[in-house]
Amino acid sequence: MHGRPRNQDKSVNPVTLYHNPRCSKSRQALELLLSRNVAPKVVEYLETPPSVAELERILLLLAMDPRALMRKKESVYKELGLDDKSLDRRSLIQTMVEHPILMERPIAVTSVRAALGRPPENVLDVL
Repeated sequence: MHGRPRNQDKSVNPVTLYHNPRCSKSRQALELLLSRNVAPKVVEYLETPPSVAELERILLLLAMDPRALMRKKESVYKELGLDDKSLDRRSLIQTMVEHPILMERPIAVTSVRAALGRPPENVLDVL
């Protein structure tokens, strides 16, 4: 019995890439996936941010707390006082949904794994 390796059967575990085309790391991650014959569903998250539920799922798959996924050097991070330690998980996630520029990128996600593409090669971990 010959089965295809799990990482070659895209119908079983498709990849979604939360992508910013203006970001060189995000473009590199997309190229790496394409070079492995993986055609991810590309979500330009600045235009179409993930929902609260989806971002919660991504954070669980990444085993990260919300602040770890935030771009702390973005002006909106300081403007909104997001370094306030009293802010709870739900508030931080909601803020990322409302201000997706705060999200680190790129993020590759399947139904069972996620990887932050910093460096871009990390996205291959979801295959």
